[in-house]
Amino acid sequence: ENEEVFKVKKSSYSKKIVKLLKKEYKEDLEKSKIKTELNSSADNEQPLDKTGHVKDPNQEDGVIISEHGEDEMDMESEKEEEKPKAGGAFSNALSSLNVLRPGEIPDAAFIHAARKKRQMARELGDFTPHDSEPGKGRLVREDENDASDDEDDDEKRRIVFSVKEKSQRQKIAEEIGIEGSDDEALVTGDQDEELSRWEQEQIRKGINIPQVQASQPTEVNMYYQSSYQTMPYGSSYGIPYSYAAYGSSDAKSQKSDNTVPFKTPSNEMTPVTIDLVKKQLKDRLDSMKELHKTNRQQHEKHLQSRVDSTRAIERLEGSSGGIGERYKFLQEMRGYVQDLLECFSEKVPLINELESAIHQLYKQRASRLVQRRQDDIKDESSEFSSHSNKALMAPNLDSFGRDRALYQEHAKRRIAEREARRTRRRQAREQTGKMADHLEGLSSDDEETSTDITNFNLEKDRISKESSKIFEDVLESFCSIDCIKSQFEAWRSKYYRSYKDAYIGLCLPKLFNPLIRLQLLTWTPLEAKCRDFESMLWFESLLFYGCEEREQEKDDVDVALLPTIVEKVILPKLTAIAENMWDPFSTTQTSRMVGITLKLINGYSSVVNAENKSTQVYLKALLLRMRRTLDDDVFMPLYPKNVLENKNSGPYLFFQRQFWSSVKLLGNFLQWYGIFSNKTLQELSIDGLLNRYILMAFQNSEYGDDSIKKAQNVINCFPKQWFVNLKGERTISQLENFCRYLVHLADTIYRNSIGCSDVEKRNARENIKQIIKLLASVRALDHALSVATDHNVKEFKSLIEGK
Repeated sequence: ENEEVFKVKKSSYSKKIVKLLKKEYKEDLEKSKIKTELNSSADNEQPLDKTGHVKDPNQEDGVIISEHGEDEMDMESEKEEEKPKAGGAFSNALSSLNVLRPGEIPDAAFIHAARKKRQMARELGDFTPHDSEPGKGRLVREDENDASDDEDDDEKRRIVFSVKEKSQRQKIAEEIGIEGSDDEALVTGDQDEELSRWEQEQIRKGINIPQVQASQPTEVNMYYQSSYQTMPYGSSYGIPYSYAAYGSSDAKSQKSDNTVPFKTPSNEMTPVTIDLVKKQLKDRLDSMKELHKTNRQQHEKHLQSRVDSTRAIERLEGSSGGIGERYKFLQEMRGYVQDLLECFSEKVPLINELESAIHQLYKQRASRLVQRRQDDIKDESSEFSSHSNKALMAPNLDSFGRDRALYQEHAKRRIAEREARRTRRRQAREQTGKMADHLEGLSSDDEETSTDITNFNLEKDRISKESSKIFEDVLESFCSIDCIKSQFEAWRSKYYRSYKDAYIGLCLPKLFNPLIRLQLLTWTPLEAKCRDFESMLWFESLLFYGCEEREQEKDDVDVALLPTIVEKVILPKLTAIAENMWDPFSTTQTSRMVGITLKLINGYSSVVNAENKSTQVYLKALLLRMRRTLDDDVFMPLYPKNVLENKNSGPYLFFQRQFWSSVKLLGNFLQWYGIFSNKTLQELSIDGLLNRYILMAFQNSEYGDDSIKKAQNVINCFPKQWFVNLKGERTISQLENFCRYLVHLADTIYRNSIGCSDVEKRNARENIKQIIKLLASVRALDHALSVATDHNVKEFKSLIEGK
């Protein structure tokens, strides 16, 4: 089979070679005819020079070449083509085609003749352009590459324009019997031998062509095998079989080296038996059962996966619905909170202005009352001090260096107003039956004129109206504590985890702060008709916030909502009241301030915390106000004893009034026991007031019942807890001076009773026993024992136990 394929391929390529040889033979034949015709007509033509023109007989032979070389020859050849050609010149040029030597440069006439020859061949139909077809061009290149082994490179590139007289292809055409062959073109026996060598060479080249195409697919080889299997070699061109088989032995040997032999499949088969069929069927059945089992397991697995997927879808759909609702709710809350904050950003400055205005109004009233009290003290001191130092003062100045005439004019008006107020307070005490127990200086002069009261009420009403207009252009959901609370309660009840993660419990006190401050705008605990803040609407609304039925967490900050609001709102409000409105000389105001402070301490644990900044600021404001009062408002006049002997005189009454006002201030200071530390209170009350002012008044007082009464009132101001846990027989160190004064008072009373009547002696002895009781009440047992020993008081033990 391989040999048959080889024959078919060799026949195909031989056909192509023969076709090319026929075409070249016809071309050479036409050239021979043209040469014969040209030679016959060359005898009648005039000679031409190498440029194609008629040669001048007188002109010397030679070749005229311009200095521009080949470019000028090309230009001249183009001009010559445009002129009509003379017959003689053309025949001479054609005749020169055979005499052109190798390496000689052709002239313009030669080139023109070659062009004409090619044009004539084209008109006759025998001219074939080079490389016009891809297949032919490839064959020509292969022929040139294979047939030029013995030729030089210069000869390969040489262009030969001469016409061969005889062609070997003509001889081949004669042998193969082509019509129209020329008998004169046949050659001798030597040429036959050369022709046979050339044929063998061409056949070998044609046989070598399939080596290039050895990589063609099997389908192509099979196509050639099926197409040319029965066709004899060279039958399409009428070539004898002997020619087609020429050189077949070489081709076979060459084919065997470059191709892979084809192996035919074996037709032998195993004999079929019943056992073999049964075995194959059984194997097939087992494999199908195994496959079925695998498919069934896979099916069950897919069914279970489907059930799980269905459950997951249902679960995710249910959860996604909750997430969508939560997202929608949180987005609504976000928008609501943003709108609320924008609203508060506009309204809070207005609330701050009104709060400052109301604080300023109360501050002006308190300052006016304090200033009036100070002016009254100055007026009385100036009036009664003139009795003792008239000679030392300038005639036109008082004891404070003021213009006497101008001051006296204003003083007369103030004195008249002061006496009128005292008369009205005296009448009020007589009506209530408190006249007998009253001491001058214990009452507070806080009465205001009708003009001041009217102006104060008008300004207060204006501020209240302005406060009611702040949120008149705002929806209720943004200005009502109940509405705002309901929004956050809904968030807490529905999505407590996100509520807690957003730290809403820490933000609510600040969020409610402006609205609560607005309700507390005119609230002040110093007034008698002040409403308790725990009975206000905001307190009742927020009282049960976060106290739903579900179990409370330990770290739930909503439980401390009200304590935090008290810390952030009430304490700053009380701080402003302590700085601007509270008068420590007023027992009523002090009692109310102490009451509200104790209520916060006992009811709200966050207020008691020592690290609470609001509490620290509030207590600091109280201390500063008390120190300022101690420095600016306390005044104790000093008069000679002869001046004070007249108990109805003005200096005596003024002295008594200042003494009792100092004792009242001492009692007001000591009301803060349990709020301030003992050290702070002892520093203010004992060191700053008792030892500095009150003891000085004791030394100028009459020794007797009056001094004992005053000492008893001073001791009644002291907290009993100061002396409960004292160890030993000594009292607190700050009271040593006061105890010495009591010892000195007992000695003075005893000395003054010497030589007096028995009644006076008994009264003196009773006063001494009273002094012993006073010393024992302040735990000054050492001083009490000394007094009892000095004055032979045998009831010392009973006096101490009955203290």
